[in-house]
Amino acid sequence: MVKINGELLDVAGKTVTEYLSLTDYNTKRIAVERNGDIILKSEYDTAILCEGDIVEVVSFVGGG
Repeated sequence: MVKINGELLDVAGKTVTEYLSLTDYNTKRIAVERNGDIILKSEYDTAILCEGDIVEVVSFVGGG
């Protein structure tokens, strides 16, 4: 299980890209942090989510 934004999900073994494809996140407007480290967008295809990881996905919202 991987804890993503406080929710335990069964996505261990998936890449960040594979996980994000299951969501409604706009990948151009998010940042992904795993265990306290930001994952670069260029690494989404190779960064594999592991059992026990703690992930935060943060969406950027514009406005004025």
